[in-house]
Amino acid sequence: MTRHSFSFGPHYDPANLGFGPLVCHNDDELAQGAGYAEHPHSELEIVTWVLEGALVHTDSTGARHVVEAGRAQVLSAGSGIRHSEVADPGSGRCRFIQAWITPSAPGTQPSYVLGEAPPAAAGLVEVVGGYGLPIDAAGTRLLVARLAPGESVALPEDPRQHVFAATGAASLDGVPLAAGDAVRLTDEPGRVVRASEATELLVWTFA
Repeated sequence: MTRHSFSFGPHYDPANLGFGPLVCHNDDELAQGAGYAEHPHSELEIVTWVLEGALVHTDSTGARHVVEAGRAQVLSAGSGIRHSEVADPGSGRCRFIQAWITPSAPGTQPSYVLGEAPPAAAGLVEVVGGYGLPIDAAGTRLLVARLAPGESVALPEDPRQHVFAATGAASLDGVPLAAGDAVRLTDEPGRVVRASEATELLVWTFA
């Protein structure tokens, strides 16, 4: 099952084609051993964040990794790459978020990088861009926060932000966010997210 934040594949919506360089934000759930057979991509930065289970990634650069929950990967498709994604047969069902970003420069050499789980820390942690994994998309970051009930976090100052409540429940300055809800912010610095239950928050920022 896949939930789409933007127009995707046969689900075409000309009024909802993306948000800045973010052109895909899919919430995927795969049964144990299920997934996507090898297929091509080009001219995209593909970021995957695993929420539950583990995802087996294989691609034409020779990379093959099992991406466990709490880890991110960045696949730079560049001039062209083929890859497959399957829920690890030994880890039960898999849920992951995948975002496609328009790269800063076309025609680059394809590459792949896998990040370690971010350290336990208060607030938002950069996992892609900034001090996180490299991405060929200038000014783009993915930040993640794991909030306990009652905890809050101030969003960054970036002019454009995509805020996604992956799990739990929270509020954005009083506006409720259930699991799976997203908010797009433009020129609204200083907003605060407060969790009402244990919540995993994903925030894309664009300079």
